[in-house]
Amino acid sequence: MALLRKKDEGFSGDTVTLERVGLRYDTGPDILSDVSLSIPQKSFHFLTGPSGAGKTSLLSLMYLAQRPSRGEVKLLGEDVTRAKRARLAIIRRRLGVVFQDFRLLNHMTTFDNVALPLRIAGVGEPVVQRNVTELLNWVGLEDYMQARPAVLSGGQKQRVAIARAVVNRPRLILADEPTGNVDDAIAVRLMQLFIELHKLGASVIIATHNESLVERFPFPRLHLDAGSVSVLPPLTTASDQRAVGM
Repeated sequence: MALLRKKDEGFSGDTVTLERVGLRYDTGPDILSDVSLSIPQKSFHFLTGPSGAGKTSLLSLMYLAQRPSRGEVKLLGEDVTRAKRARLAIIRRRLGVVFQDFRLLNHMTTFDNVALPLRIAGVGEPVVQRNVTELLNWVGLEDYMQARPAVLSGGQKQRVAIARAVVNRPRLILADEPTGNVDDAIAVRLMQLFIELHKLGASVIIATHNESLVERFPFPRLHLDAGSVSVLPPLTTASDQRAVGM
């Protein structure tokens, strides 16, 4: 895709750094407890763990929807723990986020939902038309460009949400169960899209319960359990991946 060849925005340090981060809601128990973690630039991780372990909460810290109850969060080289809202809004433009509930705008077509980040960024309409069309072809939605969310299936909405998240070549891609509503063939195709963006310089973190997906691709895991995170090796190797034709 032409858009993927745009010049990188440089920054120093790791893509994400958490230092002794804790998170709790109101007066409830800790969801995250003293998490210290560094995500290098241009890395790819699965985020795994049992239901209720706090994967979505950890992602919410990374996409700036939550501030930690304690500790520090650095994102794309900047300390965002106490940053002002105006600065956070600027940093968010360099993120691509795929939510479990899609968060599509119901009054917009598929094309316009995906084009929205580009238009907000002031990209010229010829480039918008070219890149959104190419991306929707990639995710298999070329026949649904003018459809609105109400007539799309869950899997189709998921693909729209993914396309919208990656269309502006974000520096960090955070995806919460991005293949949860699609069949295995589409899941692998979407993973290939994430991998291509990773190869072109993005850091990618994908939260998933899909063990077969984790076993198929040779990426390390951030495993969350009991409020803490462990970095675990891949469940497969690059040679295993080549053996199955990936």
